[in-house]
Amino acid sequence: MESGDSDIIIHVISVLFNMSWQIFWPLAFGLILSSFIRHLLPVDTVVKHLGKTDAKSLTFTTILGMVSSSCSYAAASLSHTLLAKKATLANAMAFLVSSTNLIVEMFIVLVALMGWTFLWGEVIGGLILIATVGFLFSRFYPKEVEQELRQHIESAEPAKHAHSDCGMDMSNMKSETSDCGMDMSNMKHETSDCGMDMSNMKHEDSDCGMDMPNMKHDHSMHHHMDIPAQEETGLMSKITKSAGFFQMDLAMIGKEILIGVVVSSILIALVPQEGWKALFISNDVGLPTWLHSLLDVIIGIFVAMIAYVCSVGNLILAAALWHGGISFGGVIGFILADVLTIPMISVYKKYYGKRPTKWMVGLLFLSILFTGLCVDAIFNGFGWVSTDQTVRTLNQSGFGMNMTTVMNLIFIPLSIWYYRLGKKANAGMGMSM
Repeated sequence: MESGDSDIIIHVISVLFNMSWQIFWPLAFGLILSSFIRHLLPVDTVVKHLGKTDAKSLTFTTILGMVSSSCSYAAASLSHTLLAKKATLANAMAFLVSSTNLIVEMFIVLVALMGWTFLWGEVIGGLILIATVGFLFSRFYPKEVEQELRQHIESAEPAKHAHSDCGMDMSNMKSETSDCGMDMSNMKHETSDCGMDMSNMKHEDSDCGMDMPNMKHDHSMHHHMDIPAQEETGLMSKITKSAGFFQMDLAMIGKEILIGVVVSSILIALVPQEGWKALFISNDVGLPTWLHSLLDVIIGIFVAMIAYVCSVGNLILAAALWHGGISFGGVIGFILADVLTIPMISVYKKYYGKRPTKWMVGLLFLSILFTGLCVDAIFNGFGWVSTDQTVRTLNQSGFGMNMTTVMNLIFIPLSIWYYRLGKKANAGMGMSM
């Protein structure tokens, strides 16, 4: 290996290590905080309010998304679950947006990497996007296409019966025989989980390995979201249950975050600022401000579509784009467009079919484009975009006795202990991942 190649590899590794060191504690802190919020506010308490689209339902949707997992794929799965439970399409899409862009860990990492101005840009942009998505999907998504979407969902429902998915219709199942050694004689059928009518249930089709006499049926369970209820005995019980959410979230998004950090670090290390600037329209071209902003937001969205980076990992590449000369609205458009990556679009096709997905992607694209333009106009119009306040050094050294080091010394052992606690709790319930 030539010395030049080895220098490049060493430089990439150095950038990767420094970036990981910078984002570890804010990411760990955000995920831990999010796990506590999710435990204190169960998802199923608000799902029932999403059957119609209005200001109240969008508010519930925003809260629901904020306390859910930050993984884009988990958000897509949960929005699909909401649709299967008869939530409106507008509410489901608003949930998808809030779950990937208005989450605590994302806010913390955003401040650490890019500053408070970008945090407020993300918050305002996220709220504008939710309102825009609610309006466009409720008014302009064709009814016949939505019917096709729901038929596609319903056609896949029978395949879920063997897995005891919430929302299943089990009323036609027989009860004279049992399987998996389950004794269901003591079940309270009038208060069964997920609203399922289990009075006529055929036990051989139920979920194997579940000891259902000991389950508390007056508490609802949510598919992929809530841990089965147990008697709480104090603070440690609450911490243990919250740790279960932390472990499941990290199991889902850990690989995505790693890929995001690696890809972004390679791009930051190897692509010079001149390379990033080549993507964008120079200010010297003399285009009208609105047109310049429009082109930057469109470029930001398309970069996000091909970048394959998760919600949190997106922020590192967003910092690189900002340093490369993209406009403020372009950065916000890039961050918000994590729901339009190529792998995500493939997931939508699987869930909803080709034609419904085309309309979904088109309306999401227009919503994000409109939001990026609004944010750019608002922040530049009020003079809130100040480069000396918002720019951070991408490859800043985090070593030495500084805040980053102190916080990592706290959160590295804390997150390891918290993860192991959650893994043990989930394994005890047969939910290990």
